[in-house]
Amino acid sequence: MVPTPHATLAPLLARHAGRAHELLPLLHALQDSEGYVDPAHVPAIAAALNLSRAEVHGVITFYHHFRSAPPPATVVQVCRAEACRSRDGEALVAHVEAATGARIDGEPCQGIGVESVYCLGQCALSPAVTINGELHARVSPTRFDALLAATREEVAHD
Repeated sequence: MVPTPHATLAPLLARHAGRAHELLPLLHALQDSEGYVDPAHVPAIAAALNLSRAEVHGVITFYHHFRSAPPPATVVQVCRAEACRSRDGEALVAHVEAATGARIDGEPCQGIGVESVYCLGQCALSPAVTINGELHARVSPTRFDALLAATREEVAHD
C-alpha cells in the first residue's frame, strides 16, 4: 500500500506522473519546497513515476545535494575543490569546524551543519563558502567568524 502523499508532494506527483525521466526535477522541486526529501515519500514517488523504490532511493542517495532529513537552521558549505584548497581552503575547513563545533559532512552541532561542496564557481576568489545559500568569496577565518556571527544574529531574530 502506497502512503498518502504530503500536501506539497501531491501536486508534484500529478505534474510528473508517468514520466520517469522527470525524477530529478521532481526531487529538486520537493527539496526546494520542503528542505528535504522525506524517505516516507519514496513509495509514492516511485508509484507515480513507474519506478521501483530502489531506483528512487538510489537517486536520492547518489546525489549529495538531496537531504533525507530536515536541514539544520544554519548550513555552511565549504568549497573543497582544487582552487580553494590551493588558497588555504583546508585550513579554513579546520577553522569552520572549530568555530561551529560541527564536523564537516557530519552531524550538525547546535543547529549548524557543515558540508563539503566541490566548486562554487569562485575559483579566482577562493576560498569560498555559502552560508544558508548565500555565497561568500575570499573567506579568511576572521571573515568567516564575522559572517557566522551575523548569521547567528539573523537566526536568533527569526
